Amino acid sequence: MDLANLKPAEGSVQNRYRKGRGHASGNGKTAGYGHKGQKARSGAPRPGFEGGQMPLFRRIPKRGFKNRNSKEIVTINLRDLERVFADGDTVDANALLEKGVIKHVYDGVKVLGNGEYTKKLTVKLHAFSASAKEKIEACGGTAEVI
Repeated sequence: MDLANLKPAEGSVQNRYRKGRGHASGNGKTAGYGHKGQKARSGAPRPGFEGGQMPLFRRIPKRGFKNRNSKEIVTINLRDLERVFADGDTVDANALLEKGVIKHVYDGVKVLGNGEYTKKLTVKLHAFSASAKEKIEACGGTAEVI
């Protein structure tokens, strides 16, 4: 290797083309905006503007709405806890993530009572259905709402 053969690593050099930064930038006079026309002027139209034609986002019908106060609760069943955890374990949101029972915790985790359940677990989660709480406590475990 010698100094004559040095070159930057593959993909490290990118074109940094800066419009409107004077003659020293190598694109003086029209500053990279070309000659005249709407896009050469200040105050060029915003993204999505179609020259006065009804824009696409207003032509397409709107469906439903998203309630800003809604909570996204992840649900799991007792059969999932039965399958993954050993007798005497403590179950919380982090343990569920580590074991791969759930992928995300958005606004909380709720336990539903579907499936057979025989283990004594300490479950510390955000919500429980009545049947889930009943089954957990019937096996000697505890269901704590956090």
